Amino acid sequence: MSKRTHEDADKADGNKDARREAKRLKKESKAKSGGTVLLPSEEIGTETIAAQQETVDGAKELSKEERRALRKAEKEAARNTTSESVESALSSTNGDAEAAAKAARKAARKAAKAAQTPATLPVTNGHATDPAHAAKATSDDDQSGELSYVQDAQLSALPQSEIDAFIAEKQLAIEDPRKQQCRPITAFKYLPVDEAQLAPFAKFDSPTPIQSACWPYLLAGRDVVGVAETGSGKTLAFGVPCIRFIASLPKHERSGIKACIVSPTRELAMQIYEQLVKQGESAGVKVTVIYGGTSKDDQRRTIKGTHVVVATPGRLNDFVQEGSIDLSGVRYVVLDEADRMLDTGFEQEVRKIISVTAKTGRQTLMFTATWPPSVRELADTFMTQPVKVTIGDNASGELRANTRITQEVEVMTQFDKQNRLIELLKQYQSGKNKNDRILVFCLYKKEATRVEETIRRRGFNVAGIHGDLNQQQRTASLAAFKEGKVPVLVATDVAARGLDIPAVKHVINVTFPLTVEDYVHRIGRTGRAGQDGHAYTMFTDAEKGLAGALINVLKGANQTVPEELMKFGTTVKKKGHDAYGAFYKDTGDMKKATKITFD
Repeated sequence: MSKRTHEDADKADGNKDARREAKRLKKESKAKSGGTVLLPSEEIGTETIAAQQETVDGAKELSKEERRALRKAEKEAARNTTSESVESALSSTNGDAEAAAKAARKAARKAAKAAQTPATLPVTNGHATDPAHAAKATSDDDQSGELSYVQDAQLSALPQSEIDAFIAEKQLAIEDPRKQQCRPITAFKYLPVDEAQLAPFAKFDSPTPIQSACWPYLLAGRDVVGVAETGSGKTLAFGVPCIRFIASLPKHERSGIKACIVSPTRELAMQIYEQLVKQGESAGVKVTVIYGGTSKDDQRRTIKGTHVVVATPGRLNDFVQEGSIDLSGVRYVVLDEADRMLDTGFEQEVRKIISVTAKTGRQTLMFTATWPPSVRELADTFMTQPVKVTIGDNASGELRANTRITQEVEVMTQFDKQNRLIELLKQYQSGKNKNDRILVFCLYKKEATRVEETIRRRGFNVAGIHGDLNQQQRTASLAAFKEGKVPVLVATDVAARGLDIPAVKHVINVTFPLTVEDYVHRIGRTGRAGQDGHAYTMFTDAEKGLAGALINVLKGANQTVPEELMKFGTTVKKKGHDAYGAFYKDTGDMKKATKITFD
């Protein structure tokens, strides 16, 4: 081999080694900076920022918002407003692209403040710190990372005395661990949504208390626990922010299920679905409902392209386990009637559902009529510094009856019930009240079937809804009752929770339920949306163990307590545990044991 050939070979080997070393250094640099090599910040200025930005703009990891923040930082640095803060911020990133973008955003905010540019100010103590500008209710560690709520300027301009009067009148109690109280949205015109999303509220004069108090925090991306009586408008309280959250996402981030709403019964799931579909259509958001008792194949076909899924716990878990539904992208989770789901044994299913949703950036909501230890434990497990909103003078969250409902309790024997029921139906469906809707509650499915047949034989137009009917029959009966085609509906407790049936004038309890909580939810089907209602209950000595709790409910709602009921005594029977009975001791409020470690 000639001398020239040896020199060429050595040169080739040297080039190969150089390329290998360059490749290795490139990999190391890329790994340290997250895929982007940033220039060290020596003397801050337009040129240095521009050099940093050129490198970052080429990185696929940064979003448009981050690049826009860097460009903003460049402009502010050119004005020499916050050059020192930008320099220290960028120099502390150590070549981390994400940290650099975050530092640039922070520097840009400081620059805007230093230049006294008009900006939104935080809301504190229930009113804006500067009424001349809109107020922005956000936080540094906002769960969503993107959501923000800008308070309407007209709402900010209202005198604080007017806001205080509204809070006192509606009996609002708001507990925020971050002490970041927002003004309630007292009128629909202050709600930052499109006109199309306001359409469902056309027949209402103003938001309900739970809506006005929850909307600001939900629109700001906070976790919220709402404790309110049945019929308080909770569905749209969480529905409006849900649709707005999905509609605000960029198109490339909208694919897949982004919100999940869980309810204890099929009927309540259908009701939520019907409300959200109206909201979602105008925003291009697809809402799907899934529940047990119907074909899984039909429901699988409807899942494609869904943004919001409304479901019962059992069927939703079935689809998750078989891989038909992916909840990993869900960042908006709602547990409606949370206390009911836990009472009926759905706690494990609910925990499974939440555990497969997004681990970070998730906004979790719980709406409940009561605030028992089981619900508190669930909130502590899955929620981050939640805002607790309580409606009414009931900070403890104990179950109370709607004061707009007139409660009438009559003590009788089991044999007197049938004749008394027919008398009541004739009384409530005569003259001007002929088409009044009446909801008749029974305890068991067979009892409901028997009572329905008895009423039908007496010439009344009646329908039924209970567990022995298939889903198609239940849906048809409920639809006919809502539309007024059938004025009398006989039901078990499947219709006691959450159902928004308009203009129910009377509720008749043929058999008292197993718990006084179910009694309150039954009579809560009337007196909704600010209307008055009437509830009639047949009470026998077979339920005397519940007399004390019923008397407390009647007194709490300023209702007349019959002397016959008082004869059973006022002792409130302790609520037993499903597994341990009446001897179960609730340890939820006990002090935790101290762990002792021996040397």
